[in-house]
Amino acid sequence: MSAPLIVAEDGPVLRATLNRPERLNALDPVLVEALRELFSSLHWRQHIRVVVLAGAGRAFCSGLDLKLDTKPAIERGVTEVLVGQRRISEIVIAMRRCPQPIVALVDGPASGGGFALALASDIRIGTPRTKMNAAFIRIGLSACDIGVSYFLPRMVGSAVAAEYLLTGRDAD
Repeated sequence: MSAPLIVAEDGPVLRATLNRPERLNALDPVLVEALRELFSSLHWRQHIRVVVLAGAGRAFCSGLDLKLDTKPAIERGVTEVLVGQRRISEIVIAMRRCPQPIVALVDGPASGGGFALALASDIRIGTPRTKMNAAFIRIGLSACDIGVSYFLPRMVGSAVAAEYLLTGRDAD
């Protein structure tokens, strides 16, 4: 089994590649932990001057891997669900705390949590295949997850952000 996150240093550049292309780089617990640890560690790595975040294959990140949830949230209990949510939210908090600029190379879908990762980056570079959306709302969840409701209005204004957050449609 390959690593869900490939990290390579080239002098002052750290390249982090989400490596679950068969699942469109969907976030599973192992990838969540790897991202959280990486971004938390960057504060003390002054030799790293910039971080490039990308996805392997045809997607940046399709968000949370919903096929892993075999047990409904109601059976897992509030505490277990909240711990999982907190682990994911700590990624974007660590991204914003790290002193290095983060450049997200967004090629293909960046949905849900992937949208959050792109928004939490300092710079987003998209390709013609880039599609970003707050997909949470499409499955009956709040579209305000993982910092999206914080970052998006600051980038595009509250009216445009509300449209994307309430409809789940692709951001232009």
